[in-house]
Amino acid sequence: MSDSAIHALAGAAGGIMAMTATYPLVVLSTRAAVETKNHSKTVVQTVLDIIEREGPRALYSGLSSSLVGIAVTNGVYYYFYERSRGIILNSREGAKALSTLESMLAGLIAGSATTVISNPIWVIQASQAVHKSESDSRTSKNTPRTPGMLETVNQILAKDGVAGLWRGIGPALVLVINPVTQYTVFEQLKNILIESRTAKLRARGSKAVPVLRDWDYFLLGALSKLVATALTYPYIVIKSRLQVGQSQASKYKSSLHGLALILKEEGIRGLYKGIGSKLLQSVLTAAILFAGQRRIYELTKQAVASVSKPAALK
Repeated sequence: MSDSAIHALAGAAGGIMAMTATYPLVVLSTRAAVETKNHSKTVVQTVLDIIEREGPRALYSGLSSSLVGIAVTNGVYYYFYERSRGIILNSREGAKALSTLESMLAGLIAGSATTVISNPIWVIQASQAVHKSESDSRTSKNTPRTPGMLETVNQILAKDGVAGLWRGIGPALVLVINPVTQYTVFEQLKNILIESRTAKLRARGSKAVPVLRDWDYFLLGALSKLVATALTYPYIVIKSRLQVGQSQASKYKSSLHGLALILKEEGIRGLYKGIGSKLLQSVLTAAILFAGQRRIYELTKQAVASVSKPAALK
């Protein structure tokens, strides 16, 4: 098994673990992003309101499609990122760490491939996550159940055809800058931390190579995602509204027109609806993902090596 494939497998497994732990926050941020009315509810108040109106299961609406989505997204992203990283490093001599521009290039390639491949899954997930909320706004009782993945796909195809599965692909491609920013910040922070610890070891006369711990990856993942999400959140709002197929979003002629229209009709707050729960979810997810992916990668590599050795001796 290639190193890129192991990274992809570890990324998919780490993503599933992280998404399962933080999914209620995904539902909260998605619903807030597609809401055109201004509300001043806190995260806790929103959670209690959803539980009271729809039951606790509503906090996990669309979880199955989301787990498929995160597994595909992370698997594809890590595969293309590590392949691109390897090609870049092998194409030159010198330091075996990516520069800022090289990190951005690898992230751009991986992010673009991932977005095109995974967009249909996130359209399904977003539609499921807000289904009960939209139904509840039309009727106060007998709120219908959340449709399954296949049922949601059929509804999207019936309404918009195959193109409906790629709703929001424009802002989604713009949002490639989110993981690009995240992984670039992560790589540079990691390089700084390694250089700092190496310098301290050399100052003590040690030739040991510094090894980052799980906690280091957890913090680096959290910090890098915080920066990326804070910078790109208005486009996350646009993407969510388009993917859900919201009637208001049908007026958006382009991503920039959508941003201008939200600013005009809802004010600056409209561009940052749900950012509190989104930042919390994104930071926790990224922290768990980076720490989990690294650990799973190391364990998988050890397992593959141990299986390969006996085979090589035969």
